[in-house]
Amino acid sequence: MGRAPSRSGRRAGGRQHVSQAVCDIADRRLAEYGEQRIAWAAREMPVTAQIHERFLAERPFDGLRIAGCLHITSETANLALALQAGGAEVTLCASNPLSTQDDVAAALVERAGITVFAIKGESNETYYEHIHRAIDTRPQVTIDDGADLVSTLHSDRRDALDGVVGGCEETTTGVIRLRAMAADGALAYPIMAVNDAATKHFFDNRYGTGQSALDGIIRATNILLAGKTVVVAGYGWCGRGVASRADGLGAHVVVTEVDPLRALEAVMDGFRVMPMADAAAEG
Repeated sequence: MGRAPSRSGRRAGGRQHVSQAVCDIADRRLAEYGEQRIAWAAREMPVTAQIHERFLAERPFDGLRIAGCLHITSETANLALALQAGGAEVTLCASNPLSTQDDVAAALVERAGITVFAIKGESNETYYEHIHRAIDTRPQVTIDDGADLVSTLHSDRRDALDGVVGGCEETTTGVIRLRAMAADGALAYPIMAVNDAATKHFFDNRYGTGQSALDGIIRATNILLAGKTVVVAGYGWCGRGVASRADGLGAHVVVTEVDPLRALEAVMDGFRVMPMADAAAEG
């Protein structure tokens, strides 16, 4: 994959990055470590591995241009590699600059030849510049995490809408934005609400958020949860996951919930349920 020579670029997040004709990443020298990180994640993603092999044989996306505005991490890297195995020309930009793994971005560019516009800690200006550069590839399919790519296509880049045949969105926030656009008759192409899939609620919300929310609190505070009172606001999929994990770590869990059926479920799961005004005094 031909590239223009790299040149020194502006600083983003306090670090020098390279800017090339086909990518904008922090440091391509991080590719080796990024490749190892992607391989490590792949070991925990057997379904994606099976899809990768199937796509490699069937090539369902041969010649299709796909642009994704996603968290640039080792997990989504495996998704991008599966799409590429299916014949797609994949371009990625970051949906959240704070989650970008620069070594993964480097590995995707240097080892896989995937076009990436993502730098950890990039400014708001650079964030939208990267979305525009992804749109410059004239995608036929979009994959979004928050609907910023789709929103930009429908506002500032309507010149690129004609070739888009469909897309998907994986977040609640993004689906709400897109449904509002659809209700107004403004959505120019069909989008699949991946967020509404049952597996998404189970694995992402209940188990993923349930674990990562507590992991973030523990990392930030170094607090011991055993014996503490943890108040969980709401007993939806995320609330169920957080309550279950906190309980497993030895915390006393209190749930607040306005829906009577969910409140009853929380009680049957062994948690105390009370109004937020009362729970706030305990948690």
